Amino acid sequence: MPVSVTMPRLGESVSEGTVTRWLKNEGDQVEVDEPLLEVSTDKVDTEIPSPAAGVLSKIVVSEDETVEVGAELAVISDGGGGGGEAPATEQQPAEQQATEQEAAAPAAEAAPAAEQQVTPQQEPTPEPARAEAPQPQPAADTAPPGGGGEGTPVTMPALGESVTEGTVTRWLKQVGEEVAVDEPLLEVSTDKVDTEIPSPVAGTLLSISVQEDETVDVGGELAVIGSAGAAPAKEQAAPAQEQAAPAQAPPEEAPQAAAPAQETPTQQAPAQEAPAQQPPPQQAPEPAAPSPRPAPTPAAPPRQPAAAAQPAAPAAETEAGQDGQGAYVTPLVRKLAAENGIDLGSVRGTGVGGRVRKQDILAAAAAAKEAAAAEAASREAAKPAAAPSPLRGRTEKLSRMRRVIARRMVESLQTAAQLTTVVEVDITKIVRLRERTKEDFLARNGIKLSYLPFFAVATVEALREHPKLNSSIDLDEGTITYHDTENLGIAVDTERGLMVPVIHNAGDLNLGGLARKIADLAARTRDNKIAPDELAGGTFTLTNTGSRGALFDTPIINQPQSGILGTGTVVRRAVVVDDPDLGELILPRSMVYLALSYDHRVVDGADAARFLVTMKDRLENGAFESDLGLV
Repeated sequence: MPVSVTMPRLGESVSEGTVTRWLKNEGDQVEVDEPLLEVSTDKVDTEIPSPAAGVLSKIVVSEDETVEVGAELAVISDGGGGGGEAPATEQQPAEQQATEQEAAAPAAEAAPAAEQQVTPQQEPTPEPARAEAPQPQPAADTAPPGGGGEGTPVTMPALGESVTEGTVTRWLKQVGEEVAVDEPLLEVSTDKVDTEIPSPVAGTLLSISVQEDETVDVGGELAVIGSAGAAPAKEQAAPAQEQAAPAQAPPEEAPQAAAPAQETPTQQAPAQEAPAQQPPPQQAPEPAAPSPRPAPTPAAPPRQPAAAAQPAAPAAETEAGQDGQGAYVTPLVRKLAAENGIDLGSVRGTGVGGRVRKQDILAAAAAAKEAAAAEAASREAAKPAAAPSPLRGRTEKLSRMRRVIARRMVESLQTAAQLTTVVEVDITKIVRLRERTKEDFLARNGIKLSYLPFFAVATVEALREHPKLNSSIDLDEGTITYHDTENLGIAVDTERGLMVPVIHNAGDLNLGGLARKIADLAARTRDNKIAPDELAGGTFTLTNTGSRGALFDTPIINQPQSGILGTGTVVRRAVVVDDPDLGELILPRSMVYLALSYDHRVVDGADAARFLVTMKDRLENGAFESDLGLV
């Protein structure tokens, strides 16, 4: 009977999933719990195992398609192809249907004949037995799927990436009850979620393998579901014995039981095929040739496929789901081992039958980390100690440059009412744009593209919109001058001390022009080739305090300016992002702090905040393609 593979509920709030990759193709042979496909949700990426053994006859959902929980993903048919015969039978010609009806008559007569072998006192009344033959025929048709213990196993699904086991809290169905596809069978509880397990197929609940309050591993069998109308395994034990008894009947009674079937010898083989549901007609002569006893044969074929399938399962599992020691490994354990670089063949399993569990992988990973840490510590101990600085223990006179810097810093703090405001900016788009264009930028301009030119462009544009930060105050004259040009000072670290060359009319330059100007001024300043005029006339200063790894600082204003902006180092962190379609998500982003120190005599806190928000919007928008000549 075909088995439907549906999208499981991989979390309490998960309502849909996306098929990322099919691990099997149509026509491939699959075993129970063998990984079929990979799915992705907003909470977990995992593999979906096969609920039954057979052939993947149909893939319903293609890769990169998103479906809701419970939707059909694929169809698995049994190895004999019996699952695909029902539609074909409905389309058979009328002549063929009539032939099959005639072929079914000897089978109906053979069933009561077999019962007469067990009770010989009923032999003198064959006519009533033939009249009652149509009544047991439906039972014979439905018995093989349920008899012999065959059916579809219901297994414990992986209810989360880190969930390895679950506890059965309540059974919603009892043995012998009919269930429909996706109808809740039981309730399970894990350390992350309490949920219901739906039925993978429609049919009868034949047996329950795990009782309430029992805990099983992911992939463990919970129950078995047979075809609709099938009786539980305990109730079918007696009919199985009755079917086996005629095989041991005395030889002289066998011809009497087989007499009705011998009236139409050409239809004897189809009569045997009807209960077993074997489609190929060329196999008909094989059961008819060896013995004239057709009655016991309907019970034998259902057992043969099960016995043949059992030896094949371990070989298939060894290829797809076992480790080097032959124990089955769940998809979660294999994924955890791959993430930690653990060889499953080197791990000694502590589970049942030597099976490798999640705890074994975590223990192996912890041991590997300890070994790596010990090795790193030994290498660190082998390194020579850092050489002490030659300045230790020395006393020297202040250089002229250091005197000027010291005097101006103190004067600035004594002159202005300084205050610092900090904002955090997501520059992920700028980081991605820089990665795409830095090689081409280097080839065209001869300099490397850093983050500082992006900050410079945003600063100049914000100064135009907020001129209070681009102003100077003169208390003696009682005036404030709002400059009509943006002369941007760039703080440069040199061996002689901090110096601030100025990019005059920075607002007239695009990103490439600012990048070239910054590189040129910084190089000439460090080489002591900067002209005095290039160190004067600044109206606002930009200092890259993150060049040495600092997150942010509180820079001191360069008098007589009204503000100075410090840019921190760019770090990669997990940030809550508000997506208009998906809501709040936690994603890795490239973040930076902007610290603005300003003269509170001229600039109010609200003015400083508006200036920083303008810069934040410009940088997070990341629209610098035109500045780089890409559009």
